[in-house]
Amino acid sequence: MAIKPKDMAKMIDHTFLRPTGRVEDIKKLCQEAKEHEFASVCIHPIFVPFAAKQLKESSVKVTTVIGFPLGANTTETKAFETRNAIKNGAQEMDMVMNLSAFKSRAYDLVRSDIKSVVDSTNTAGVTSDIIVKVIIETCYLDDDEIVKACELARDAGADFVKTSTGFGPGNATTEDVSLMRKTVGRDVGVKASGGIRNFSDALDMLDAGANRIGTSSGVEIVTDEEE
Repeated sequence: MAIKPKDMAKMIDHTFLRPTGRVEDIKKLCQEAKEHEFASVCIHPIFVPFAAKQLKESSVKVTTVIGFPLGANTTETKAFETRNAIKNGAQEMDMVMNLSAFKSRAYDLVRSDIKSVVDSTNTAGVTSDIIVKVIIETCYLDDDEIVKACELARDAGADFVKTSTGFGPGNATTEDVSLMRKTVGRDVGVKASGGIRNFSDALDMLDAGANRIGTSSGVEIVTDEEE
């Protein structure tokens, strides 16, 4: 049976990462997420405690970003960010890969950086499963680099690989998503994010192999009349 717009809600991370965001914006985001039963809200760490309270009685999770948007934070900083975010109520982490290290081919550093975040979710003193998604920022990578980045994330124990921060010069493409899915197999998730603004865009990403969509247009997607 074909997927309808409303069926996509459980695969959407309803996102607000604008630098000028206000508490009022996050409150609205959470209300929309509860109304449409999105998978999560994706927000800056500063808003995690507020969002966790807003979503306490719902199925919507709180996703926050780590090392965002450049990935250039030290490993120790990313690990602390992760533990602090979990303490404040976050359940999913979208971390940015160390792009500088990756471009320098310091692959052991890239892998250990990711693993540090994964390990920090396991030592945070919580019983629930915390999901780690690794943003590889595909707009800066060629196909061989996308494959390598996905392999590093998978080997470090990440739950998902993700295309984009939305702050780079390019958006998610179906070609990149397909390559990411082919590389990580079926046991690791693929999150498409960046430039996905309507149901048709989102459906193309799912067809290419994504099983999570990051977008600030979640309401528009699930209320689209197109079938």
